Amino acid sequence: MLAPAPSRHDRMSMHNANKLKIGLFGANCSSGRAVTLVPERWSGSWPDNLKLARMADDVGIDFLLPIGRWKGYGGDTDYQGATLETITWATGLLALTKRVTVFGTVHAPLFNPVIAAKEMVTADHVGEGRFGLNIVVGWNEGEFAMFGVKQRDHESRYEYAQEWIDVIKLIWSDKEDFDFEGKYLNMKGIRGKPKPYGGSRPLIMNAGASPVGQAFAIRNCDAFFLQASRTSLDETAQKVATAKAQAKQQGKELGVYTVGVITCRPTKKEAEDYYHYSIVEHADWRAVDDILGRPRPRGEPTHRSQQGGVDGGCGIARQLSRRASVLLRRGFAASATGGPARETVIEKQGS
Repeated sequence: MLAPAPSRHDRMSMHNANKLKIGLFGANCSSGRAVTLVPERWSGSWPDNLKLARMADDVGIDFLLPIGRWKGYGGDTDYQGATLETITWATGLLALTKRVTVFGTVHAPLFNPVIAAKEMVTADHVGEGRFGLNIVVGWNEGEFAMFGVKQRDHESRYEYAQEWIDVIKLIWSDKEDFDFEGKYLNMKGIRGKPKPYGGSRPLIMNAGASPVGQAFAIRNCDAFFLQASRTSLDETAQKVATAKAQAKQQGKELGVYTVGVITCRPTKKEAEDYYHYSIVEHADWRAVDDILGRPRPRGEPTHRSQQGGVDGGCGIARQLSRRASVLLRRGFAASATGGPARETVIEKQGS
């Protein structure tokens, strides 16, 4: 028996009444979002992803959001070097779960929109309306070079993405055998069947950070993934209110999301100790330098002492601490540490 056809409201609400949506980000990548050497770091394997998805489905997590990564960051662990392609990953998880929404993260410049629309609508039918699209325009020059695709300038990336998502939405609409002529795309006799499951299109998300990117997200998407302030909850609340108000001016409802890294142990002290152990003492600093595009200073160690500390004394430790702070502010590891109940503290960086 087929599930009831999802409405736009069903899709926007991720098929539940939770006002605060909670998801898991980056499970399709080795190491997840923790740039660490610890042996228990996330594997990113299919068996572990499936186990995690089923756990999330059972306990009421709202969504799973993958990272569109094609090439790892190197370092001792080749951080995020082994990744599962996101639409295939989503399709498999949707087939084996019951209620959780699963996104695919798609680089518009790397996927022909006719092929992408077909792949995503297939995932949507497998999940009976639980697929979501996270559209990205790309920034990693090394990945684009690997595909032989030239990266456009910043504004042109979003111009291309606008044409790309316009074609996707037209394919998902009731239009058939239509032409599309734009600055970047010139396509004839476009036809795409089946249409999205139940007659309503998948939820669409974007994380544009620049004014051009944010305008693109608000204009085209149902969900906006913004960068929370590292110094002020009030500043973050204002960012959310501004984005929602801009969407409302366009007659739209907008969901706003952000990201954080949780370290949870039975007590606050244990959580803080483990955070320091895994993210500072046993960080993959070579990968951190690759992420930041920073050469390591001459004489700086690439290994750890047998006791798990950083070799080289207080000067090196201070250098590593500064690099950790930069990485946190760049958005890779905003953190919350604490116990499962009330012993939780949010770290505010950069103040």
